[in-house]
Amino acid sequence: MFQVWVEESFAAGHALRGYRGKCENVHGHNYKVRVTLEGAELNPIGLLCDFKDLKDAIHSTIRKLDHQFLNDVPPFTELNPSAENLARYFHDEVSHLLAQPPAQSNGNPPSAPCRVQQVTVWETDNTTATYFADGSQGTAE
Repeated sequence: MFQVWVEESFAAGHALRGYRGKCENVHGHNYKVRVTLEGAELNPIGLLCDFKDLKDAIHSTIRKLDHQFLNDVPPFTELNPSAENLARYFHDEVSHLLAQPPAQSNGNPPSAPCRVQQVTVWETDNTTATYFADGSQGTAE
């Protein structure tokens, strides 16, 4: 089994609904997100996924959130904008984008069959939430 991952960052504000404490107030984070892909095979040139394709999918998702108040951005108008829900949101969005055929071929072979295996979101250097696609618990890093 092969894994590749890409980390990117963005800044956003939020307030946790139904929470009692400081995080119920509007506050912000410099988030970091790591999206990990997994697959059993490599494409003909030895890649699981072109890092550019993965970065493009992550950037497309970040553009919706960067420098925004997350509570005003769907689906977080209804869903609490917790790190856990952000991790699942990135999983779903990036999975959807990677499943689409590329708008333009760059001449490289397509990615090998792979899936988004996990997404970790950092709110701070010391606090993370991870969503695992298969429901497994994984291991602490």
